[in-house]
Amino acid sequence: MVPADVAEALAEAGRRMDSHGWVPGSAGNLSARLDDKHIAITRSGVHKGRMVPHTDIIAVDFEGQPLVDDQKPSAETLLHCQLYRLFPPVGAVLHGHSIAATVLSLEGPITFSNYELLKAFGFTTHELDIPLPVYNNDQDIARLAQLIEPDLQAAPPIGYVIAGHGVYAWGTNVEHAYWRLEALEFLISCELERRQMK
Repeated sequence: MVPADVAEALAEAGRRMDSHGWVPGSAGNLSARLDDKHIAITRSGVHKGRMVPHTDIIAVDFEGQPLVDDQKPSAETLLHCQLYRLFPPVGAVLHGHSIAATVLSLEGPITFSNYELLKAFGFTTHELDIPLPVYNNDQDIARLAQLIEPDLQAAPPIGYVIAGHGVYAWGTNVEHAYWRLEALEFLISCELERRQMK
């Protein structure tokens, strides 16, 4: 169901995320667009640093329903589907649970100001104040998606964070999504350290 190159690209991203400690246990989820109706996404309950591409990455439709009945996708699949549905250029979505994102998101709003790495998101200057939306965690993913959607439609952010949970990043393909995630994680770590120095 999932092309081998797509599955391997997601598995490799999972290994890279694991090397940074961003996907402990079975945390995190990774996905890639297959076409205008389907995505590939990590199966529920697998370690993202040790995935077997042909069994741990499965295909679902934009409603989050697996194409193979006995397969169970990530619990947060609808948050991925939402991004593909709203933004046709999105080709991959990565979600991790780094220490920095988990901790900083519990402290309230996050704004990145005057960081050179903001240019990684297409800005032409560092002299900016860029908010990173933080949403309260909710085990009802459909309800959480409904809360997030108006913000995505109004002004697509550079990513977002679920409080006490982790960050969502996306890009045109898996590699692009990975380096945007890497840039976000760097900025989040900088902001956490900056606050601790005060």
